[in-house]
Amino acid sequence: MPEQDKEQILKNVKEISDKERTMKLSIKEGCVSSVMSGFGDSNISLFALSLNANNLQMGFLSSFPGLISPISQIFGSRLMERFRRKKIVVAGVALHALMWFPMLVLGLLFYKNIFASHLATLLLVFYSIYAVFGAVAGPAWFSLLGDIVPENIRGKYFSRRNRICGTIALLAALTAAFFLDFFETKGLLLIGFSILFFMAGIFRLISAFLFAKHYDPKFKLEKGYYFSIWQFIKKAPHNNYGRFVIYVALMHFATAIAGPFFAVYMRRDLGLSVLAYTLINLTASVSSLLFMPLWGKFSDKYGNLELLRIGSMMIPFLPALWLFSKSPYYISLVPQLIGGLSWAAFNLGAGNFIYDSVSPQRRGICVAYFNVLVGFGTFVGATIGGFLAYYLSISFMNVLLFIFLVSSVLRLAVALTIFPLIKEVRKVKKLETFKILHFKELLPSKGVIYWILHPLSK
Repeated sequence: MPEQDKEQILKNVKEISDKERTMKLSIKEGCVSSVMSGFGDSNISLFALSLNANNLQMGFLSSFPGLISPISQIFGSRLMERFRRKKIVVAGVALHALMWFPMLVLGLLFYKNIFASHLATLLLVFYSIYAVFGAVAGPAWFSLLGDIVPENIRGKYFSRRNRICGTIALLAALTAAFFLDFFETKGLLLIGFSILFFMAGIFRLISAFLFAKHYDPKFKLEKGYYFSIWQFIKKAPHNNYGRFVIYVALMHFATAIAGPFFAVYMRRDLGLSVLAYTLINLTASVSSLLFMPLWGKFSDKYGNLELLRIGSMMIPFLPALWLFSKSPYYISLVPQLIGGLSWAAFNLGAGNFIYDSVSPQRRGICVAYFNVLVGFGTFVGATIGGFLAYYLSISFMNVLLFIFLVSSVLRLAVALTIFPLIKEVRKVKKLETFKILHFKELLPSKGVIYWILHPLSK
């Protein structure tokens, strides 16, 4: 064998080894980030309520970061023209981590009655900046992982990663709930938040350290890869990926109208404790974790469009389910349980659909534009929801439950009108026994139990 061929073989073997090492590192990094999320992100709404944020501010807490964050991803995608992807990710994540420290100070200021009436607004500012730093790293991370994970196992790998990281996030959130519940009984709830946010910042710094160890395959953007967001929006209705982005953006718009107010409803209207609130939310996480392995296998075998279809058939009804009972047990076992499995399917299908639809050269810019439109939908939806919750006065039902109903109707309208326009982009096994899941074929032929156990058990 010629020496040159031997060198190439050794180089290929090393690259495979580096990719496998990075896939394992990515799971470890995801676990560390999940601790940050369980301690920090999952408690932001509760923290805002503890700072006496009103309904309009709660809406803005979702809408502003939801818009600013994806716009920042455009900047992040352009950074790949000048810097290595790993360098962008490490810098963005490190700055992301540091933003937890000014946020934790707000809780201490509240006890000192310093700027007390402005602390909710300051939280909105700091949390928006936090979202920007995290978003800048997003396109580079997405592009890098797309080159690392082989196409034929993406569904299996990302479902496994999501399942492991989700378990860690669940345990972290549960730990945080008991921690906060203890501090609430002592009248020191905001001190508890400050301690958790400090830990969130430390764990996110560890995440940056793990990113520094990732393998970053050689990657250079070729001339002509770039197209403006205006070009993308103009062509979006006329191509499959564009219609997919429009669909997900509109679904997030409809979702965001109600999204910020489930926490408000449970804490203020139902009077649930921090622990009860967290346990109810964890039901969705547990449901998501249980179904994630099935969704990963399903995605690899039948395609991401069918996975999106499953999520899209259930998601519209989730807010309306909150109208039937105020019981915490009902909320846990019906809307939250169904929400966990449906959003797991939707999000995994959407993420993998982008990988299937976009060339490696344009992954960064396309995921940035995807997130811009989704973020704009979230911004508009949460803003509308905020104004409705703050100004709407009705006597025939609870105003938040009315907003949940509006969100449900809009989700259903989006699913029925836009989703049928999207096509699968890769060759997958035809789905014959799953006709129950198609919009046009709603009558069950073999039942949900058969659907879950038969094809996915093979």
